Amino acid sequence: MTLGAAVLSFAAVATALTITPGLDTALVLRAALVRSRREAAATAAGIVAGLFVWGAAAAVGISALVTASQVGYDVLRWAGAAYLVWFGVRLLVRAVRSGGPVEPAVEVGAGSAWRAARVGLATNLLNPKVGVFYVALLPQFLPAGSDPLLVGLLLAAVHAALSTLWFAGLIALASALSRWLRRPVVTRAIDGVTGAALVGFGVRLAITAR
Repeated sequence: MTLGAAVLSFAAVATALTITPGLDTALVLRAALVRSRREAAATAAGIVAGLFVWGAAAAVGISALVTASQVGYDVLRWAGAAYLVWFGVRLLVRAVRSGGPVEPAVEVGAGSAWRAARVGLATNLLNPKVGVFYVALLPQFLPAGSDPLLVGLLLAAVHAALSTLWFAGLIALASALSRWLRRPVVTRAIDGVTGAALVGFGVRLAITAR
């Protein structure tokens, strides 16, 4: 397999993965609908940064170790599950509370953007399914005689580019509907749906064997 063929083949698989509804999409949509375009972009940037970390880790064998070691996988799985459930419960509590002040829909400070980026990065890195995806796929797309780390980063860049385009489309659509979607009652509904989804993802991650 040539490098060009490897990139095109991987891009096809990564596209299917990117547009499949999941945790990353839910987080970016929630940030765009409830918070701001900037915060949604920061969340997406954190998720994309995590792809490069997983791509490099898979290329040098770190995530292969996680995949091969049941203990290592379980530690990461439980840490990820706990994080998702904690985050989801916070959103559910915010959604069902009554009489309290509604959180501002837009925060444009640098602190909020950095926090959103950290949430995106942590969510991606604590998801062992992403690591398993990379370690299962990357070896199949490494041309003979190539540098595994460089090719791994290149393929991660392809996935990152596709994810960026997908997230940009989601953010643009959400921004177009933001005037209606940022009403307090809608904001609480979005928090409730997103919180329930995160808790569901966390519980499924905790109880699902690889």
